Amino acid sequence: MALYEHLLIARQDISAQQVDALATHLKTIIEGEDGKVEKQEYWGLRSLAYRIKKNRKGHYVLLNINAPGKAVQELERQLKINEDVLRYLTIRVEAHEDGPSAMMRKSDRDRDERGERGERGDRDRGERGERRRRRDDDRTAFRPITIMFQARHLGA
Repeated sequence: MALYEHLLIARQDISAQQVDALATHLKTIIEGEDGKVEKQEYWGLRSLAYRIKKNRKGHYVLLNINAPGKAVQELERQLKINEDVLRYLTIRVEAHEDGPSAMMRKSDRDRDERGERGERGDRDRGERGERRRRRDDDRTAFRPITIMFQARHLGA
């Protein structure tokens, strides 16, 4: 049997419990075709790079699958039918990653660096410096051209 990483993006307006139920349904499809889901990760509701089917966000789910190609074909067929799935991607890999994926490690690292509230506490914004004052010359630089344009085209 081959090893696959399967990532799917579900619509933003379904709940996390519905996404979990969808992942469980996908798991039963794989197991029905003599495959095995070795790891399932819910990455949460994340912003999309561009709108997909009028959605700006999506629930991301990663599945590490050990199954024959026939099982993956059935999985993808079911995902095409499902209206809650925006996009999916299945990639064949040589070996699965041990431990959490890179996205889960990143979110754990960010949480540790910022603490619970993020970077909202006392922060040093640095010296902003003085504002540059506009001179009257800057504002009136184009005034003679405007007057000449009006004189030519308005018949003055």
